[in-house]
Order: sequence, then structure tokens, then C-alpha cells
Amino acid sequence: MEGVTDPRPTCVELRVRYAETDQMGVAHHANYLIWCELARTRHLADRGASYRELEEAGLRLPVTDVHVRHRAPARFDDLVRVRCWVRDIASRRVEFGYVIERQPDNQLLATARTSLIAVNTHHAITTIPQHVRDLLVPIPDPMRL
Repeated sequence: MEGVTDPRPTCVELRVRYAETDQMGVAHHANYLIWCELARTRHLADRGASYRELEEAGLRLPVTDVHVRHRAPARFDDLVRVRCWVRDIASRRVEFGYVIERQPDNQLLATARTSLIAVNTHHAITTIPQHVRDLLVPIPDPMRL
């Protein structure tokens, strides 16, 4: 797995689908976690650590902690940008930060963070391989989460 040790946040854009909204046309809160996962997997892949390759090597990274702070609603057909970065990494744990904004006006919709723990195929805690840790460079939060 070769990658770029680029600490900058990864940005993904998506359009809020009708199926992701409630009767009021507002994106359901559970979708924010799906959008974070999309940004997180892209962040890893852009650095050369794809989830598929990690899993094929016997490593799993289940989410152990989630925090989302909603600030404004996303609505049907909004163009949304999700920024993702590594907040902290240790031998067995990695924490990601996220900012979710409406485009093109950069309206802040939510901030989030997730912690993931390394486990093997038997679900026993293990370590994140050093070459993967080297790819995931922590940076200071670009905004208050």
C-alpha cells in the first residue's frame, strides 16, 4: 500500500437524495454518519490504505465512539461537502474529524468525530500496522468540533 502522507482534509461532495430525508424534507440524522464514512474511506484510500486492502490483510476498524453536533439542516437536493481528517492516531486507535457543509455557500451543517479501534478477523484488539499509521498524519482541527 503506497500512498501520500498528506495531512490535509479530504473533501467529498454529495447531493442529498430524497430517500435520505424525512417528511419535512430534512436529511435524517443517521445519514450524517453514512456521509462521514464515505469521507473516511476516501481519506484512507487517497493515502493508499483502502478498507478493502486492510480487510484482506486481516485488519478491521470498527467504530467505537461517535459524536455528531448538528447545527443546521441538510435538505433534499442540497449539495453537501464533507471534509475529513485524522485528529489522532495511536498503535490501536485512530480518531477522525469531520465538517459537513452545504455548498456553494459553505453553511455549516454539522461537525463530527469518530474513533475506530483495530481488531483482527477474530475480533481481538490488535495494532494498526506501522506503514498504515505512517500514512495517516494527524492535524489540528480546522474548526471547533
